[in-house]
Amino acid sequence: MSVDSTFTSQRGTGRKASGSSLLLGRIVRRILSGALVLWAAVTLSFISVYLAPGDIVSLLIGEQVRTPAIEAAIRAEWGLDKPLYSQYLSYLWRILHGDFGRSYLLNTDVTGLVLNQLWPTLKLTGLALVISVVFAVLMAVATAHRRWGRRIAGSVELLLASTPSFWLGIVLLFVFSFTLRWFPVAGDRGFSSLVLPALSLGLAQGAVIAQVLRRGLEDALDEPFALTLRAWGIGNITIRLRHALRHAALPAVTLTGWLIGGLLSGAVITEQVFGRPGLGKITVDAVLGKDLPVVLAVAIFSAFVYVVMSTLVDILYLLIDPRLRDAPVSTEETP
Repeated sequence: MSVDSTFTSQRGTGRKASGSSLLLGRIVRRILSGALVLWAAVTLSFISVYLAPGDIVSLLIGEQVRTPAIEAAIRAEWGLDKPLYSQYLSYLWRILHGDFGRSYLLNTDVTGLVLNQLWPTLKLTGLALVISVVFAVLMAVATAHRRWGRRIAGSVELLLASTPSFWLGIVLLFVFSFTLRWFPVAGDRGFSSLVLPALSLGLAQGAVIAQVLRRGLEDALDEPFALTLRAWGIGNITIRLRHALRHAALPAVTLTGWLIGGLLSGAVITEQVFGRPGLGKITVDAVLGKDLPVVLAVAIFSAFVYVVMSTLVDILYLLIDPRLRDAPVSTEETP
């Protein structure tokens, strides 16, 4: 092997290692940013308790009968006899260890209550996210650069994006549960009871993603690489799915990260419409019963799920677009 080839090989290896280090550094920064957002959410929950009108003990008791024993337990739990900074640090320490306090209205541990209802909500939002992505990809790939298909798809997407998820859920219930009797009306009895809630929650989000994805797909199909692939005799569907879709996915992936919060908030109402268990039911019950510990726990859990999903989307963005791995940090666009 010549000296030049050896030098070239070493330079390529060094460049690859440098690119991997840059990618790892950006992933670490995304994770740290997510942790910072989560810390801000926990801090805001603590501040909201002290800024709310009324006595803190009364706020935490809610509509429960106020007794000296309950008051003493709350003061000991929150350290109300200590300085404010000590109360804040104690609150952070408890949240970090998964201790969200106790619901004195329900006389139960808040962490266990929320965790028992978290899985049904995650199943609903997860399936809704899959429906959103699949619907968006099918609509965009099938109608990009096709005049009448684009018009029809655009009208359908506009209708879905403008329809509230709870109203769409009622329509789906009337057609597929009350009339056709294909799916159960309410409850959580297997996959069949999950289909209609996930459709009512995911189609609206998928319509928004499809509009962005179609625009990116049409731009990608106009690029020189698409013309070259056509000249090589590669089929149109293969070009769209294997080549153009990856280029078009970048803005759609970013938008998906933003819409995850909409899925979580929409799940609260959707679960009520379909009578499903989950965070929606306990959130509504906690708000109506003024059960503040449960409300705070649900808010923090929702923020945690949103931060985790958004961080994963940001990391996926880096993996999809190789240019961002080697780009200088100062010139990198934040997705």
